[in-house]
Amino acid sequence: MTLVSLSRRNFVQCACCATIGSLAGLSTRTTPVRAASGHRTDLTPDQALALLKEGNRSFTTDAPFRRETTNRDRRIEIARGQTPFVVLVGCSDSRVSPELLFGRGLGELFIVRNAGNTVDSVGMGSVEYGVAELGVPLIVVLGHEKCGAVQAAVQVVKENATFPGSIGRVVEPIVPAVLKAQSQAGDLLDNSVRENVRRTVHRLRTEEALLVEPQKAGKLKIVGARYDLDDGSVDFFDEG
Repeated sequence: MTLVSLSRRNFVQCACCATIGSLAGLSTRTTPVRAASGHRTDLTPDQALALLKEGNRSFTTDAPFRRETTNRDRRIEIARGQTPFVVLVGCSDSRVSPELLFGRGLGELFIVRNAGNTVDSVGMGSVEYGVAELGVPLIVVLGHEKCGAVQAAVQVVKENATFPGSIGRVVEPIVPAVLKAQSQAGDLLDNSVRENVRRTVHRLRTEEALLVEPQKAGKLKIVGARYDLDDGSVDFFDEG
């Protein structure tokens, strides 16, 4: 998200309603991920994460996008029901397209986006729906380089900046991440991006009852990641 001429923009949150040894041939899977029962994916949390990592490696090498995941047959198939294997909590930013970053297609990622990849009560309901109702085994909280929402929070901390309309309420939950990052060596903005991701990951892991039990049962993993705008790589820096 880029905070330029913010007073002319609106922010809208959209919410749409194991072992690695078993991954032989899975990380290079070229067909869309489908449900074993027709209702839920059969992937484990680790298998789902491995698919995302492999997809991002392909993205960074400019590999062709998998057309079979977006063609007419696939559209007809998912019109009957969705079976995503990842809930992706991401930022509202035109430079960050999750399906492209991870080489995935229609019906595979259940995306919850908000400026600064924070999660309010509506966003949390979407995340919980993905896990409880759709059986998703993996949640990824994805921050990104040069995030405008995080930059705004840095301005609040460093310059006592204020922002018009509802933008201040978007920035407010990110401020604690900036305050924590101030004591760290290195670039304050990038450290704040990572701390902001960690805060959301920690909340999802520990504070939401519908997500705690699946984690204890080994059916759900929640990880944090950061996308580099320049080279396209995703760093999964908080895998629990």
